Amino acid sequence: MRTSFLIVLSFISLTVVRAQDTTRKRQVTVTSAFKPTLKEAAKINFGATPPASDTARPRLQYAIPTQNLQFAYQPGTLKPMALSVDTGGKWDTWNYAKLGYGTQKTPYIEAGLSIGDGRNAGLNIYGQHISSQGTNKNQSVSDTKVELNGFVRTGQNMEFSGRFGVQDESYKKYGSMPTSLVFPADSLKVNYYTMRSRLSLRNINRTELGISYSPEVRVEVFGGYPSNRETNSYINLPVRKTFSGRFEAELALEGGLTSYSPNTKRNEQSNYFTVAPSLFVKTTGLYIQAGIKPTWENGAFRMFPNVMGELSSADHRLTLMAGWIGHVRINSFQSLASYNPWIWAPSAINNSRIEEVYAGLKGSLTDHFSYQVKAGVNKFTNQPLFLNDTVSGKSFQVVYEPELKAINVHGELGYTVGETFSLKTGLTVNKYAGVDVYDKPWGLLPIEFTTNIRLQILKDLYLKSDLYAFSSPWYRTKAEGSGKLPGALDLSAGLEFAVVKNVKLWAQFNNILNNQYERWKQYPSYGFNFLGGVVFSFAQSKK
Repeated sequence: MRTSFLIVLSFISLTVVRAQDTTRKRQVTVTSAFKPTLKEAAKINFGATPPASDTARPRLQYAIPTQNLQFAYQPGTLKPMALSVDTGGKWDTWNYAKLGYGTQKTPYIEAGLSIGDGRNAGLNIYGQHISSQGTNKNQSVSDTKVELNGFVRTGQNMEFSGRFGVQDESYKKYGSMPTSLVFPADSLKVNYYTMRSRLSLRNINRTELGISYSPEVRVEVFGGYPSNRETNSYINLPVRKTFSGRFEAELALEGGLTSYSPNTKRNEQSNYFTVAPSLFVKTTGLYIQAGIKPTWENGAFRMFPNVMGELSSADHRLTLMAGWIGHVRINSFQSLASYNPWIWAPSAINNSRIEEVYAGLKGSLTDHFSYQVKAGVNKFTNQPLFLNDTVSGKSFQVVYEPELKAINVHGELGYTVGETFSLKTGLTVNKYAGVDVYDKPWGLLPIEFTTNIRLQILKDLYLKSDLYAFSSPWYRTKAEGSGKLPGALDLSAGLEFAVVKNVKLWAQFNNILNNQYERWKQYPSYGFNFLGGVVFSFAQSKK
């Protein structure tokens, strides 16, 4: 009964729905508006406290290591009249002419010319002439030289550089005793001429594999009156590879050849060839070079050490250094004459072998004060000595000591304040021992002392001063004994100031103490002398 009732109700509902009006459109009527909103999120407030202002001037510390060059000891030469000019660097497009005249009938001419932009190519031309006539009989000297230095960059990473120069030096052997002796003019004449040439190549930056190279070739032709001629050739081929910045390896091929033809027309030759492998370790406080130098000297094999090391403190104010090095030196006519111009032309040439063991320290005490102290033991094989003749004393014979040892102590002090003031002083002490064949180390200096001062007094006023001193070299007496020359002290000073634009006046005072000392027996120096003149400068505009 209930089921029948539900069926009848469903039928009635369906009938009612179908009976509704189907023509009206369907629509939705909204009776209320709903606006969704988000609850405000809680925010974190940052209340940073501003830092306190610092009105103190910051102090910046710069740790710049002291730059020092280490050389094996080689005796130097004294030229009281020489005005040294540094021609090794590239001029900054600056041209000048320096003219002067002085006592002892001394004309002085110097000129420099620079061509190029200084970045991609450049050529420097330098010339100098000076001559003097002293008060002693036959005391005259003349020196003229011209040099060309140039470089050119090709591509982005290649630079060629070259040098060519000629020099003519003339002297007279005025050291005869007694002075009343008369000699033929040709026996007093000393004339040396030199032709120099050099060609080198280097890559400016390392290659992608960390390789750098700088091969170099030098050829010098040297001659002396009357007909002695010599050719000196040198080649160096170093190649270095860097590993991760701290480690480096280098292989260098080095060689020298000297061909000497004295006036007897006999040809003398001497040569050496070296293969030098080395390993380097470089950190902020440590530098080590470990290598060897297998060397073939005139066909004979020699082995030389090549070990150096430096250990620096964190601020580089103290550096400990030590080393054990060796090399071959050809005693050419040119090198012997540059040390003592009064020698007889050698009948043959000889090589010297030099070994040095040293230790020392260097660094800086303040931002302006630097120092270096080094002590070592040197061993010279076939060391040249200079033995004066006992007849007139005007000439020296070159002899060779088979083995000579020396204890060497060298110290340097420097004080520099920008470009305003600079002072550098050095002392070298040599204690020679082991002289067996000859009685004394003839002609070698036991003590040398140098001091150089440069001071800018005003904007256009500069002062320089040089002090050179040495003590007691040995010489042979006429009785074939031995004697010591007195010590010497040579003080010079120079002044330079501008008068108008590009024009300066200069003056040079040499041997102010008028100490007519003898570096070589019977060859006194000029004594006090004065030079003065004018400098014309021509600056070029930089591009």
